[in-house]
Amino acid sequence: MTSAATTGCLDFVQFFRSWIADPLRVAAVAPSGEALARLITRDIAPDDGPVLELGPGTGVFTKALLARGVSERDLTLVEYGSEFMRMLQFRFPQARVLWMDAAQLSRYEIYAGAPVGSVVSGLPLLSMSPRKVTSILSGTFSYMRPGGAFYQFTYGLRCPVPRPILDRLGLKATLVGRVARNIPPAAVYKIVRRRPVTIANRRFGDIG
Repeated sequence: MTSAATTGCLDFVQFFRSWIADPLRVAAVAPSGEALARLITRDIAPDDGPVLELGPGTGVFTKALLARGVSERDLTLVEYGSEFMRMLQFRFPQARVLWMDAAQLSRYEIYAGAPVGSVVSGLPLLSMSPRKVTSILSGTFSYMRPGGAFYQFTYGLRCPVPRPILDRLGLKATLVGRVARNIPPAAVYKIVRRRPVTIANRRFGDIG
């Protein structure tokens, strides 16, 4: 068995064990596939760094970010599972790995200002409460520079962030694409700030 195959097998075992221990936190029986990793990172360029990754797990999306040319030093990986956190520290020694709940991002100053160009999320938002989803999005967008984007995958049929939450935070979501060759099949959404609506001042006599 090749080293890549061995690593993949070990990742599956670790992921499955984590799912057995806490299915709501992990919310999948296997790591995301390479096709999904390519799709969720497709529009991210090296100059989008710093890049914030939420719930990287075994680092499938992290590897795809590096393949896109993002510097490992420009990566901040936020992971709640201690078993995955130690694995990430070993595999990506130049990245900053934070052992924390992504819902607490707004409580800590992990960046000075708002330099982040992209956020990649592997979090199981569908299994979270609306309050927690709101906290995660508001926290990440507080570090996001203008024009930045939040990429989220889901196993559901629609965006995992409900419309009321998007409206409350002034965000909009668009479908990036779907991946049938994933276990289970998945979709990726891009979430960005809405552009402010400007209404031109016009005199009543100008109407008509």
